[in-house]
Amino acid sequence: MGFRAFDHSVSIIAYKKEEKNYGMTCAWAMQVDYDKIVCLLGAQSDTAKNIKSGDLIGVSVLCKAQKDIAKHFGENHSLKTDKFFDVIYFQEHQALLIPESARMMVCEVMDVMHLKEIEEDSLVYVKIVKSIEGSNDFLHYGDM
Repeated sequence: MGFRAFDHSVSIIAYKKEEKNYGMTCAWAMQVDYDKIVCLLGAQSDTAKNIKSGDLIGVSVLCKAQKDIAKHFGENHSLKTDKFFDVIYFQEHQALLIPESARMMVCEVMDVMHLKEIEEDSLVYVKIVKSIEGSNDFLHYGDM
């Protein structure tokens, strides 16, 4: 089946914790209720490893003009590079958000799950606390 079974949006998951900025590209996020989202975050990600229940994280759903940001956050590892160097962002509580995204959401982490056959990855269940809607077209995984 491959990675293109569905064509969906591309987001940046980002937050600040203990004076360190964390951020990653997430191509597997889905709304599951009016104010709830689930995101599948890979085990190799330092960003995913440090998310805990109760944290506030930023979910910036990128627009088509932000393809380079998606690649930047997706092709580098936080332990090797400062992903936020030369990237414009703003902070709301712990959440870090990318301006001019199609959607910018501050989300509270409700649960971090490790399900059968994806035990090493994290399925992060979040509640949208605040949402800012932009007017730009969504960047889709198929656009990458």
